[in-house]
Amino acid sequence: MTNRKILVTPRSITRAGHPALQRLEAAGCEIVFCAKDKMPDEAELLELVPDCVGWLTGVEPVSERVLESAKQLKAISRNGTGVDRIDLKAAQRLGIRILRAEGANAQGVAELTIGLTLALVRSIPFSDRHLKTAGWERRKGIELQDRVMGLIGCGKIGQRVAVMATGLGMPVVGHDPYLDESFAEPDGFRYAPLDEVFAEADVLSLHCPPPSDGEPLVDRRRIDAMRDGVYLVNTARGDLLDDQAVLDALDSGKIAGVAIDAYRNEPPGDDPLVQHEKVIATPHIGAFTEESVTRAVEVAVDNLLEALAEGD
Repeated sequence: MTNRKILVTPRSITRAGHPALQRLEAAGCEIVFCAKDKMPDEAELLELVPDCVGWLTGVEPVSERVLESAKQLKAISRNGTGVDRIDLKAAQRLGIRILRAEGANAQGVAELTIGLTLALVRSIPFSDRHLKTAGWERRKGIELQDRVMGLIGCGKIGQRVAVMATGLGMPVVGHDPYLDESFAEPDGFRYAPLDEVFAEADVLSLHCPPPSDGEPLVDRRRIDAMRDGVYLVNTARGDLLDDQAVLDALDSGKIAGVAIDAYRNEPPGDDPLVQHEKVIATPHIGAFTEESVTRAVEVAVDNLLEALAEGD
């Protein structure tokens, strides 16, 4: 294989590079970067990807049009697990392999989930903001012990959240259509049907891809079935939420607070949900830890080198 161009687009890498890329260069690959510290749009991808045989990608959308322009592309290697933003049908039709860094970011996202949960139930950002402006306004919080943590998605991230939540004394009820037999379920954890998780959770945390039908998972019907005063944490995908339904539930008090780390558009701009006083919003930092980035890039590079070696 004479062409060894590899496109690299994750913002966590374009921002400052990563030592793992040296292994690609040592294998004779030429690294092609998108614009620094910015999610590439379709126009930029159409300019960069046609000459590449490999692509180390982040969470940017990868459309059928982009894939069809990539005449030499053999493999797309994600520095994470989610591939719902890639047109998988087009990739399969074109013979482009999709590779994932399974579990590489699980600890980082799980720790952020617990951190956001604590910040929500104790109003930590609110308290900090008011105290720094010479205020002394307090919101009464709740304790997590004996409160039910509901998990939608019990893969590597959800499993770690379950272990941490039970460690805080929370019963955990989880749902996942694909059960992991290797998961050592902690005391206090059990699986349940999806609607039961929605109905029982005091804190609901999302760790799943959007439904295949394109409809939001957390819609008005499911919100109505939830407990009053529930807390919602979404570190997975913005498409999981019906934003207007969530806003209405925040205003009515049905939902006590929301924490979000993933958005339909990134950055989300002047998003009403982000701006709501009962919402904690973070700029997609779940996997943005030193350890998670390193694990994810290392696995993504390993996957690319293996795929390219098979194509030689």
